[in-house]
Amino acid sequence: MRQTARPAPRSPGFGRGVAVVVAVAAVGGGLAAPAGAAAVPGRQALVVLLHDHVARSEPDVHAHRIEAVRARRPLTRVRTRLPVLGETRGPDGTSWLRVGLPGRPNGHEGWITATRTRSAWTTWRLAVSLSGRRVTALHEGRAVRRFRAVIGKPSTPTPRGQFFVEEAVSLSVRDAGGPFALATSARSQVLQEFDGGPGQIALHGTDNLVGRLGSAASHGCVRLSPRAITWLARRVGAGTPVTVSL
Repeated sequence: MRQTARPAPRSPGFGRGVAVVVAVAAVGGGLAAPAGAAAVPGRQALVVLLHDHVARSEPDVHAHRIEAVRARRPLTRVRTRLPVLGETRGPDGTSWLRVGLPGRPNGHEGWITATRTRSAWTTWRLAVSLSGRRVTALHEGRAVRRFRAVIGKPSTPTPRGQFFVEEAVSLSVRDAGGPFALATSARSQVLQEFDGGPGQIALHGTDNLVGRLGSAASHGCVRLSPRAITWLARRVGAGTPVTVSL
């Protein structure tokens, strides 16, 4: 994925502070969760990087180095926001956070120190159903919108797994996939590179592209109508969990 990028409108769906348990409230026009469905957490804890970090395999400065994590995202230069999967203290009292990491291999994670970071959260989640060819937006644990989508074709399938939004990108009227793209931590399992980019999977619009909603026609990205992706870009921000399932 490659774009001339500008940050999308700031999402009201995440904020600073310590995550707390909140009551699940209905949103106007919302969809009730299916009977017997597993409860979906209302909030996801995030961490905002204020400085470059090194992700390690264990919460120890001497543990194996997995990779460097930049404090800003490459497309929009916004602060990196990562989902927090756990936390602990090292023998010397240092606070460590287990976080989801962007890029290959898909779904990998590591430990970073909590120094030079800021706590945050998101109340949004996205669920992509490949068999249903739809995207469900959940707010505070409740499904509030469902959108028809184009998914990856059989030769370049949309990867399944647990991912997150890295950054929200505003595209020009000339760009393919506009008007917005939610660039995720997922990477194509078939294409190591595409159109000059790293084979990054995004949820994006259908501007200047062909392919009927509800079909399998993309190179792995998830395409939504301009109206749908605009609705999401105004609410969903960096760090938002994205689950892609069959």
